[in-house]
Amino acid sequence: MIPVSVVTGFLGAGKTTLLRRVLADPAWADSAVIVNEFGEVPLDHELLAASEEVLVNVSTGCLCCVVRTDLTATLMDLARRRAAGELPAYRRVLIETSGLADPAPILHALMTDAAVAETHRLCAVVTLVDALHGAAALDRHPEARRQAMLADRILVTKPDLGDAAALGAVLARLNPDAPLRAAAHGAVEPGWLFAPGSPIPLPGPEARHSAGLGSIVIEREAPVPALALTLWMQALAEHCGARLLRLKGLVALAEEPARPMVVHAIQHVVHPPDWLERWPGGDRRTRIVLIGQGIPRHFPARLLAAIEAEVAGSLR
Repeated sequence: MIPVSVVTGFLGAGKTTLLRRVLADPAWADSAVIVNEFGEVPLDHELLAASEEVLVNVSTGCLCCVVRTDLTATLMDLARRRAAGELPAYRRVLIETSGLADPAPILHALMTDAAVAETHRLCAVVTLVDALHGAAALDRHPEARRQAMLADRILVTKPDLGDAAALGAVLARLNPDAPLRAAAHGAVEPGWLFAPGSPIPLPGPEARHSAGLGSIVIEREAPVPALALTLWMQALAEHCGARLLRLKGLVALAEEPARPMVVHAIQHVVHPPDWLERWPGGDRRTRIVLIGQGIPRHFPARLLAAIEAEVAGSLR
C-alpha cells in the first residue's frame, strides 16, 4: 500500500516552502508529488510549464506530477509505471491542493475509486494556515474553514508575522481534534506532519464548531464486533450523507483487539479499513471522531449500541 498525504491550505499559506523543505531532506526525497492545479506548481514551475510530459524529475530527487486530467487516473498511472520499473520506486505520494480547493472531493476520490483503494492508503491531511492572513481567510472564505476542519494536523506558518496564539485559538474552535504546531519557513519534522494513522486525541464528549458544525467523539472500553462496526458505518453514511464531513478513528475489533483498525469516511463514502501493527501508546480503547453538521449529539453512539444489540441477538 502506497501512503498518500494531502497538503492543503489557503492561498499564500506556504505550501510551496513546506514541500521544498520536506523534499530537501534525503529521507523524503523518494516521494512523488502531485500538484492538483497547473497554476500552482510548488517545485520547479518553469520546468514543468515547459515540459510536454506530466511527470518530470526535479532537482530534489523527487518526482513532480501535474494533474491535467483526473487525480485517480494520475495516481494509478504513476503506480503502474512504478511497478514496471519505468519510475523510481517512490515510497509515498504527497498531493498539493489548490489554495482555493475544498479537500473533501480529493479525499472522496481516494475513497471511491476501487483500484486506488486497493493500492493506496490515506495517511494524513495536513493544513497550513498563515499567521498573517489566516484569520481573515478563515473569516471570509468557506474553503479555508473546510481546509482547517478536515485536517489531521494543522501547521501555523509565518508565526513571526502575525499573532500565532490568537490564530491557534480560532483553529482550535474549528477543529479541536487536530494537533497544531507553528513553524517558520516550513521548519517542521516531516515525520510529525505525515505520520501514518490519524491521531485521535481525547477531548470532551462534544466540541462545538461554528456555523452548526460539531465534533462528536465516541470512546469505547469494550471491543466492537466487526459486523456491528461495518453496519454502523454504512448506516451513518446512509443517514447522514453530506452532513458527515469526516469520520476517523482507531477501533479495537472483538475479533482482533491486539492491533487497531484505522477507519475513515467522508460524507456517504466509507474507505476500506487499514491496520496499524500496534496500538500507539498504552490506550487500547476505541476512539472515533465525527466532524459533521446538524448531526444530533447522541445519535452515532446510540446507533452503534442498537446495532450491536441486534447483532448479538442474531447470534444467540
